[in-house]
This record gives sequence, structure tokens and C-alpha cells, in this order.
Amino acid sequence: MSEIVVDKLTHTFGKGGLEALTVLENIDLKFEDGSFTSIVGTSGCGKSTLLKMMAGLFDPSDGQMTLDGELIKGTDRRRGMVFQQDAVFPWMTVAKNISYGPRLRGASVTEQREVEAKWTEMVGLKGFEDRWPRELSGGMRKRVDIGRVYANDPDVLLMDEPFGALDAQTKERMQSDLLEAWRQSKKTVIFVTHDLEEAIYLSDKIIVMSARPGRVHHIEEVTLPRPRTDEMRLTDEFIQIKRRLWAMLEH
Repeated sequence: MSEIVVDKLTHTFGKGGLEALTVLENIDLKFEDGSFTSIVGTSGCGKSTLLKMMAGLFDPSDGQMTLDGELIKGTDRRRGMVFQQDAVFPWMTVAKNISYGPRLRGASVTEQREVEAKWTEMVGLKGFEDRWPRELSGGMRKRVDIGRVYANDPDVLLMDEPFGALDAQTKERMQSDLLEAWRQSKKTVIFVTHDLEEAIYLSDKIIVMSARPGRVHHIEEVTLPRPRTDEMRLTDEFIQIKRRLWAMLEH
């Protein structure tokens, strides 16, 4: 099981102070085991704040989050985070970046090699194992980020606009590769994005947040069949979902 439940969560920065700012209000959500959920909303609605609290980077001012019934308090290996900016270690090769988590936990050299082989191939970096980050494109560094998080074997993968800085062609390729990794790993994925097409293409469910203070405005069930294909982006159903979501974000 790897189910996250958000219960009556409100978050106010500087609570009790003169400049207190409430960014999230009365959030109740459930992210089911093995699901792929995207969170969309206008800038400042608290999407990334919500995700960072799921990662345990800081606590909500009111309410709580649980993972399989256990209170989320601080970071741990069960929740892996991928940020918008790549976070590769420049002094490590691709392979060493990917096996960093298992190595830190005391994995044997054989286990590290197995992890490196599996995830360099899974994220499309086979043949680049001994390359340095400075030799890679932005899209390839992002693949290293994703491979390193997956290699650490979290139950939940939290992704904060990971493809936001990539060109359109690279982004679409990364989306397809991410779906394949998700299909094989069965991890729970929670994905923050500004890109509605990206959210529709990837997700089982899309949570639409209202403007600040962020509230759950709508939950869209995406019934497009899997596996997803690029051709689906041109279908009437896909376009209708996009129009419906755009209309919500405009109000």
C-alpha cells in the first residue's frame, strides 16, 4: 500500500503574525495506491506547497497528511521528490548519481551495479553510464533525476513541474518514458504541472485548485484508455477535457 490522505489541511505562512498568508485552505484529498494524479491551478494557488508538505519538507499549520495511516512528519525514503530544476550531483557520473540512494543505505557493489543497469536503461540513458552531468542535455539530466529517485525505491513519487524547462519535443518524449516507468513500477505518482495537455496525457485523475488560498475546485476523472499515445492528444475527448479545465482555470 502507498496511499496518501490529506485531511482538513490548511496552511498559513507566518500564522499568528501581522503578515500571515494563507495559501491552502480546507484540503481533503486521497491519492490511491498505484494511481497517477496531477494537480493543476494558477500560479500561487499552493500546488507546490502541497507537494512539498507531502514530501515532509515542512508541516502544515493545520490538519494533517498520512501515508498508509502513518502521519507524515519529515522526509523519508518512502517518498521521493523530483523538482523542476535538476538536482544531479556534478561530481558523480550518471551511474553513480542513479545509485546514490542505495549506496548511502549500504548496498553492496553488486546491488549498486544492478540498480545502475536497470534504471539507466529504464530512463533511456543506457550507454551514458560513465558520462558527467556537464556532458548531458537538460532533458538527459532530468532523466538522471528521475532514475535516481526511482532507484531509491520510494512508494510515492512526487514531481514538481519536472519537465517545465524542456522544449516541447523533449517534454513529450519524457512524458511517454515516465508513463512506461510508472507502468512497470506501479508507484503512486503525484505530479504538479501548469500544462493541461501534460496533465491529461499522464493522469488517471486531475485535481484543479482554485486561486489562493488554494482549495479543491474540481476533480477530473480521465477515462482515456491506456496505454496512452500521442495521437490521443488530437481526439475529441482529449480536447473536450482540455476545454473544460481551461474554463475552470479562467474563473
